[in-house]
Amino acid sequence: MLTGIDYFVVISYLVGTLLLGIYFKKFVHSSTDFFLGGRMLPFWAIGMSIVVSDIGAIDFVGIAGQSYRYGISVGNFDWIGSVPAMLLAAFIFVPCFWKNRLYTIPEYLGRRYNDGVRTIASLTWIVFFAFNLGIIFWASAVLLDSLMGWPRWVSILATASVVGLYTFCGGLTAVVMTDVVQMIIMFIGGGAVVFLGFVKAGGWSGLVEKISAMGPAYQDHFDLILPVDTKTPFPWTGILFGLTFVMANAYMIGNQSIVQRCFSAKNEWHAKASMIFAAFLKMLIPVLVLFPGLIALVAHPNLDDGDQALPTLIRTLLPPGLGGLMFAAFLAGLMSSIDSMLNSTATLWTKDIYEKFIRKSASDKHYLMVGRIATIVLLIFGVITSPVSTLFPGIYVAVQTFLSFFQGPIFSILLLGMLWRRTTQWGGLVGLLGGMTASCLMYVFKDSLFTIEDPFLYVSWWSFVAGLIITMVVSLVTQPHPVTRLYGLVYRLNQPQANGVT
Repeated sequence: MLTGIDYFVVISYLVGTLLLGIYFKKFVHSSTDFFLGGRMLPFWAIGMSIVVSDIGAIDFVGIAGQSYRYGISVGNFDWIGSVPAMLLAAFIFVPCFWKNRLYTIPEYLGRRYNDGVRTIASLTWIVFFAFNLGIIFWASAVLLDSLMGWPRWVSILATASVVGLYTFCGGLTAVVMTDVVQMIIMFIGGGAVVFLGFVKAGGWSGLVEKISAMGPAYQDHFDLILPVDTKTPFPWTGILFGLTFVMANAYMIGNQSIVQRCFSAKNEWHAKASMIFAAFLKMLIPVLVLFPGLIALVAHPNLDDGDQALPTLIRTLLPPGLGGLMFAAFLAGLMSSIDSMLNSTATLWTKDIYEKFIRKSASDKHYLMVGRIATIVLLIFGVITSPVSTLFPGIYVAVQTFLSFFQGPIFSILLLGMLWRRTTQWGGLVGLLGGMTASCLMYVFKDSLFTIEDPFLYVSWWSFVAGLIITMVVSLVTQPHPVTRLYGLVYRLNQPQANGVT
């Protein structure tokens, strides 16, 4: 349980974050200010916000739980599963997105293909963010229950109220600038747990020795690459094809909550630099989120639920003061994930659905109001759906399973749309629907198709392949857009200049 000084640290953090977030309300005068920070944000703030938005409550609790169960192989999700994709995004996709002055990724798909593709992609992300928000609320409840004994519904409602307030007031600027503070706190708090845990375990060698001595079931806990026949969800084939080639790229290139920050950059250079800076910071993340699970395995080897590893470690390892700091670090990750999804979903709903189909010519103030109302509605939905994660063997697997239904197909049409000018609007539409149908069918028949319980990596790969093949075949038999329609939407296909040079 937290002590008096821990409560002081946590309350100081919450009050400071709220005041900082609400302070930026005075800079929100238009929908562009609310959704994109007025397109005036610097690379360092965006880069830190990208990292802390990606690494939140789910990662602190979920990755620690997965490393407790399966070992260091889960670290691939941040090392080879993030950095190469972020560099690809920085040099090819982000510059194109920024030059087109986009609000959303589905907006690009609409320009490149048609409104049907845009609407399907936008609604898919809206539904995902809504359920993912509930999973994050549940992750917060797990920790608060373990540390403070709060009923889970009390924890969920308190978290939703605090984060919703400053996101509602300050928009993306408040989200990004509070994320900067939250990332600093995350690194300090997470670093304290890892340092003290290694001291108690006898360093890295002591940790390896103690876990290896637990028996044959733990011999592969320190294998980064696992064999095809592993019983874990992370075989090397899934890591290479499903994660590295598909899910990582789809997440860093096509995820609205990540890439929207780059749209807010003050110029193209800052947009690219933000993703490169974020890639550097991401290389440090597994140290903070993965190693606590291994340390908890040594200190508490008989936990019934691996997702309890980090909360138990905080409660038993950290002295007064540091416990509050780590709790604040967890809240930082939690709040950054929530505020990112709130703002991104409000942007998707307002720009791709409401403005496109419901009220096309309303005032800018009206769209600002709609974005804020969408923020509140999403909060309510996330609270209601928070128990969904109990249906999966771990919070992290729940999120990745949801993503695998649609990330592969969306990435297939993003990739072809950016790199192959022959891709047609009907190829993109049929490829997206066909790929998503393939992923659903693979889950329906997963027991006969796959040997592991949670095959989300394989589903991601094969749904990507399905989307790629379907899009290419349909594109070859349908009429492409005229090349003038594709200027600025395809890599290195620019508007001809007066001297005839493209």
